[in-house]
Amino acid sequence: MMPLVDIYKENFNISLDRNKETGFVDEVTHPIVYINGLPKARLSEVVYFESGCMGIVTSLLEDYVEVMVFRNTPVLVGEKVSRSNEILHIPVGDGLLGNVVDSLGNSMHENKVITGISEFRDTNASPPPINFRERITVPLETGVSLVDFLIPLGRGQRELVIGDRNTGKTTFAMQVMLSQAKLGTVCIYAGIGKKLHSIKKVENQLVRSGVMNRTIIVASGSSDPIANIYLTPYTAMTIAEYFRDKGKDVLLILDDLSTHAKFYRELSLIAKKFPGRDSYPGDVFYAHSRLLERAGNFKFGNKVSSITCLPLAEAIEGDITGYIQTNLMSITDGHIFFDQSLFKSGKKPAINYFLSVTRVGRQTQSKVKWGINRELSSFFYLHSKTERFIHFGAELNEGIKATLEMGKKLDQFFDQTTEEILSIDVQIFLFVMIWSGILKEETIGKIRFYRAQAQKLYDKDPIFRDKLKKIINSSDDFNSILGKISAQHKELVDYMEKAKI
Repeated sequence: MMPLVDIYKENFNISLDRNKETGFVDEVTHPIVYINGLPKARLSEVVYFESGCMGIVTSLLEDYVEVMVFRNTPVLVGEKVSRSNEILHIPVGDGLLGNVVDSLGNSMHENKVITGISEFRDTNASPPPINFRERITVPLETGVSLVDFLIPLGRGQRELVIGDRNTGKTTFAMQVMLSQAKLGTVCIYAGIGKKLHSIKKVENQLVRSGVMNRTIIVASGSSDPIANIYLTPYTAMTIAEYFRDKGKDVLLILDDLSTHAKFYRELSLIAKKFPGRDSYPGDVFYAHSRLLERAGNFKFGNKVSSITCLPLAEAIEGDITGYIQTNLMSITDGHIFFDQSLFKSGKKPAINYFLSVTRVGRQTQSKVKWGINRELSSFFYLHSKTERFIHFGAELNEGIKATLEMGKKLDQFFDQTTEEILSIDVQIFLFVMIWSGILKEETIGKIRFYRAQAQKLYDKDPIFRDKLKKIINSSDDFNSILGKISAQHKELVDYMEKAKI
């Protein structure tokens, strides 16, 4: 495989012969370069330097063309430049599945050539107009009980995941990816300005879970050129649009957009754009809104397909009122807040339900899930009020004891390990067992055994899976399923305990 430097040098000569235009580097403030001598240059056009690097036109000034360079080392003043007469396009196709690529679509594994490329697409495509958008009606299973019950998501929703560093945001995103990949969804993870070992860790987890063939990782390292880091989320969205147009549902994780905003701020300040709040450029909102508006639930002809987007953002000391954070909140359809104090207390996932919002997901819920959501919301409000009340040293009556005990059981139920993914039917079954008091006397170890065993049987035993589906699908509301599982729980529990997997 020819090195990129040699490819770009060859493209420089081809472009020079074809367009008969030669530009010269007049000023360098790396990675922004000012070039004169390219009168027919246009925005987003690819240019090549004689030293063997590539750039794209970012602005057309009166005397110069402003170019963003895809290289760590600066180009030299006086260097020759040729324009390609082509807008920046990245390769897309089914061959990307199972691969780790950079923001230009090249494999990040040395000497690996990606085959199965179908076409090349513009990274700055306009979002489909409103007449192509469909109401979100299909739920998105995250595999995380706390989210599926209390902050439900729908296919095509854009949900911000926000919280302090190291509170479990990426772990949650990985759980959603594992859950969706097993259901056949195409999953794309965009690691923006990440450490290389973090990207490798994500890849290893996907390989270990056996879902890498349904996944694409688009990544840029923290030491990569700023231009590559800036382009990463747009490349990931472009790849997602390719699979959406083929009628497939796509899950897109953007990890994370607060890092992306910082690199965009650096680019803008170098390019002498006027700084605004916190020194971010005035168009930072537009940079993210034009990206996230490309996600949604769409109907093309008779096919309905979706891009569900989960952008991540970092909060500082639990403050979710920062500039970029509030920008993203106003663009998305809700947010899931990871609370540092909950994380330190040992809760995983450390999601603060009271400060989290979903504006779309509840309309996708069945009557059974709607009933569970209502019961849990009321109970957690009562539980938090009760915990505050007993701090005053109040005497514990039977009602308060029962509330605290149920809260403890639910905390144990919602506590999930990194690679523990629960199907929605298993979640409903186990929750009803706890809520109805069937597992009241059981230890935390026994509850975890039932949870693991129920999921294994659901995945591998069609008899158990059909029994659960029959009970849940035949229930009209929460009270109905409460009665049915209470009546059949002995049979189901015996089946779980005797089954050998």
